[in-house]
Amino acid sequence: MRPTINIYCDESCHLENDNERTMTIGAVYCPIEKKQEIFERLYSLKEKHNLIPKNKKNDKENREYYELKWNKVSKTKLEYYKDVLNYFFDDTDLQFRVLVIPDKSAIDYKKFNHTHDTFYYKMYFGMLKAILTPQCSHHIYIDIKDTRSREKVHKLEEVLRNDKYDYSKEIIKKVQQVRSHEVEILQLTDLLVGATGYVNRGLNTSKPKNELVELIKKRSKYSLTKSTLLKERKFNIFVWEAQKPYFI
Repeated sequence: MRPTINIYCDESCHLENDNERTMTIGAVYCPIEKKQEIFERLYSLKEKHNLIPKNKKNDKENREYYELKWNKVSKTKLEYYKDVLNYFFDDTDLQFRVLVIPDKSAIDYKKFNHTHDTFYYKMYFGMLKAILTPQCSHHIYIDIKDTRSREKVHKLEEVLRNDKYDYSKEIIKKVQQVRSHEVEILQLTDLLVGATGYVNRGLNTSKPKNELVELIKKRSKYSLTKSTLLKERKFNIFVWEAQKPYFI
C-alpha cells in the first residue's frame, strides 16, 4: 500500500492586476497519519496563548476562533507566532516548499505563448513537482480564494495527473478546496508563504513581522531570497527567473 502525503497549498498576490509585483505559491506537507497530531499541536498553541474563548476550549468540532495568518501578525501575539514557527522547525514530519516569482509584471506572456492563467498553473505545477513522488499517493488541499477556485482546482488536478500519467488516480488521489479557518496546517502555510513574500517584496515596515522573518532565517539558515538546493526538504525555496527554464 502506498504511503499518503497531505499537501496544504496557499498563494499570495496571485492575481494579474492586484498592484503587487511579487507572487508566492507554497505548501506545507506531512504524512497523512501525522495530520491529526499536528492539528492538535497547533490548536494547543492557540489555547496556550488564550486565543480560544474559555467556554469553547472543549469544543473541538468548531475551530473557527483565531485564524493563524501572516496579515494578523501583531506585537501582542508575537510570542504565539514564534511558538508556531519553532514548532514547525522542530517537527520532522512538517516540510515546506515555496515558489517565488519576484516580478510578475515583467513576464512576457506572448513570448511564452501564455496567458496569466496558464502561467499560474505552470507555477503551481512547478511548486508541487518537487513534492510529488510516484511511490506515494497525495491529497492536495487548496485554500478557497475567489469565485474561480473550483475551476482552478479541476484544471490543476488535470495538469498534475497528465504529467504523472496518473490515469488510475493512484498518485494524485484528490485535489480539494478547503477553507483555511477550518484547517490548522493550511493556516501554517499562509504564515510561511506570507513571510517569504514579505521578504521578497523588500518590506520591513512591521517590527513583529521583522522578528518572525529573522527567526525563520535563523532556523532555516536561508536568506529566503535565493533558491535552495532541490533536495532541501524542510524549507525549500525556488526563486523563478524569466530567462531560465520554468522549473528545475
